[in-house]
Amino acid sequence: MVLLFRYNNYQGSVWFSSANAVTGKSHAMSYAVESFFNLSSVNSDLTVRNLELEHEVSLLRQQLLDHKSRKSASDTSKTINNQEAILSELRLIKAKVVDNSVARPNNLITIDKGTADGVHADMGVASGNGIVGIVFLASSHYSIVIPVINTRSNISCAIEGRGYFGYLQWDGKRSDTAYLEDIPRHAYFKKGDRIVTSGYSSVFPSGILVGTVEQIYNSADGLSYRLKVKLSTNFSHLRDVCVIDDSSIKERLELMRLAQDSIKPINEKK
Repeated sequence: MVLLFRYNNYQGSVWFSSANAVTGKSHAMSYAVESFFNLSSVNSDLTVRNLELEHEVSLLRQQLLDHKSRKSASDTSKTINNQEAILSELRLIKAKVVDNSVARPNNLITIDKGTADGVHADMGVASGNGIVGIVFLASSHYSIVIPVINTRSNISCAIEGRGYFGYLQWDGKRSDTAYLEDIPRHAYFKKGDRIVTSGYSSVFPSGILVGTVEQIYNSADGLSYRLKVKLSTNFSHLRDVCVIDDSSIKERLELMRLAQDSIKPINEKK
């Protein structure tokens, strides 16, 4: 074989072409397999980046509205500094969904990160498209998340750029819609407006996308509006998520505990 292909030009060229074709096909297949398994890492990185960009865009929108309101230069500078401070306090822990349900009244999600990775109860969870839910229980390497599509979920949200807020709740039916309750009657908004986290809770920072206004209803008592929200997160195809570690949450929770402890003696005296 060596003598045939080494010392005969025609046979050698045929062997060289054939070997290159086989080798090239082998490399192509190997690259395709490697690329497939690398997609997981790429998707995780994209989820983090999308969430960061979504948060920044929301803050920039608010800055633009403040500018249109003719704030002074010093006020605008303070707003920018505050926004930079909020972003610097966020740490995103990448995780993957290992178990998920969408057809139950009390759906739960399991992710592959736990206390060993810095995840603990009452942390917010989001995907590259919007919020997912709140960590309920955490073990060393896994955590249970109560998603938006759980009848026990109750998250403070706001109409972006309007300043009005309410509480997002799920009615136990479709996994792509939820309802924003208790929007005041004097509020001005329209279909298509973006719904974002309000930042008033101790779980999510402000400005993370929730969805868009799809329909407007009166509340049962007629004293407020009830908004049907098209959720931006597709819970049926949820894979890559981020757990939001907001260092400012600890300070807020501690302040709330101190306030509750100081109120108790007052009530006891009464």
